[in-house]
Amino acid sequence: MEASTLWWIAAAVLVIAEMLTSTVYLLTLAAGLAAGAIAAHMGLALNLQLVVAALVGAAATLAWHFSHASKSRASNVHADANTDVHQDIGAQVQVDAWNTDGTAQVRYRGSQWSVIAAKGVGEMQPGLHRVKEVSGSRLIVERI
Repeated sequence: MEASTLWWIAAAVLVIAEMLTSTVYLLTLAAGLAAGAIAAHMGLALNLQLVVAALVGAAATLAWHFSHASKSRASNVHADANTDVHQDIGAQVQVDAWNTDGTAQVRYRGSQWSVIAAKGVGEMQPGLHRVKEVSGSRLIVERI
């Protein structure tokens, strides 16, 4: 069996493993193995095939890691205020009256919800409000 065939089989095994585990890192390593297969097709010696595979795999892994790390730092938002977690964030609700304990009841998405004002909002007034966070079954709102 030729060296390029072994490289392609190893790359395919990593791609299958990536599909089973859903980790992109295995896919970046599979790209390195594919580069090793291409190097074998070009007739490079085994030691150069290994170097090409290692460099491409390491570069792809580092590129993915740093691009993903910068995105996760940029969206370092608590889950209660993260629009990827709660579809309700940014929605508008009509507050007709506030209770003396600082809560209100609103009709939203076909049911009654309890709302409280976000910190630093100041005086709570009836009117249109935007959902800023979701805490359990309560909507935390700010005046629009």
